[in-house]
Amino acid sequence: MSERRLVIGSAEELGRIGTRRSFVKTLGAGGTIVLLPGVFTACDDDDDPIAPPEGVTLDFGSDFGVLNYAYALEQLEAAFYTQVVANFYANASADEQTVLTDLRDHEVAHRDFFQAALGDEAIPTLDTDFSGVNFSDRSSVLMTAMTFEDLGVAAYNGAAMFLSDPDFLTVAGKIVSVEARHASVIRTLLGVSFAPDAFDMGMAPSAVLTAADPFIDNDISVINA
Repeated sequence: MSERRLVIGSAEELGRIGTRRSFVKTLGAGGTIVLLPGVFTACDDDDDPIAPPEGVTLDFGSDFGVLNYAYALEQLEAAFYTQVVANFYANASADEQTVLTDLRDHEVAHRDFFQAALGDEAIPTLDTDFSGVNFSDRSSVLMTAMTFEDLGVAAYNGAAMFLSDPDFLTVAGKIVSVEARHASVIRTLLGVSFAPDAFDMGMAPSAVLTAADPFIDNDISVINA
């Protein structure tokens, strides 16, 4: 059986898809979503971009609220790794540079996937704050990376119970498995072992957002969770 593949070439084309659910079903069925550069061109060409709001409220009574929660965290991770790769810390080995570049590419792909899947339901681009991270110091970068990856795994595990659509749940499961592998490889670079728990534990959305708050300028709150 041939792999299910959906190619989207523009924002207008994405909008013509019957429902966002059909978009997610392709990935949920093991298929591939290919987003060509034209999907994001419309956002880049805006002459008067809309500034992100002071606060964002995520309604977990809707699957889109949960997906926006994931989107917010993916924005944070993508922004972090993009800054890391733009100017590697001193004496970063070739292997470390390869790993961190791969992580950046994964997180950017996750971020762009949620942005496209949510369409006009997506929250705006968030303002990140990495002033507490010393990007020239290996330990500071990798410890922050471990914090973000552990937080991502805990966030997905803790929010899964709020998803009602099985296709969305399948996609979340695929992404959290990638986040878990990220957490593992960062620990390998640091020489840190995993805790002896059999399973990765979930965290309540409020706890996740409290942990992420120092790195995000926008106020984010959750209701119906």
